[in-house]
Amino acid sequence: MARPLWLVRPRADGGCDYVNFVPGGADADVEMREGSHLPPQMPLLKRRCRLQRDEAERQRRQLQLEGASATVSPCSDPVFCLGFQELVAASTHPHDPGI
Repeated sequence: MARPLWLVRPRADGGCDYVNFVPGGADADVEMREGSHLPPQMPLLKRRCRLQRDEAERQRRQLQLEGASATVSPCSDPVFCLGFQELVAASTHPHDPGI
């Protein structure tokens, strides 16, 4: 996984579940961010974790088999992207060296 990837699965209630894979530097780590979004609410960041590159690829394939599709931005909503970046920044704790 050489560049960031969004996988999105629409829900029956009009929202979407998403997973964002963000490759790290040369050390082969990939950060996986899982969340959901139901407009007009702000996105919800459910979980963040770091995976080895091969495990991230397995997760991506599994999610796509389950119906998630690759997209540039979830729900095509610019407010989502801004809200998501704010959530990620707010969830980064200065005393947490992991994520």
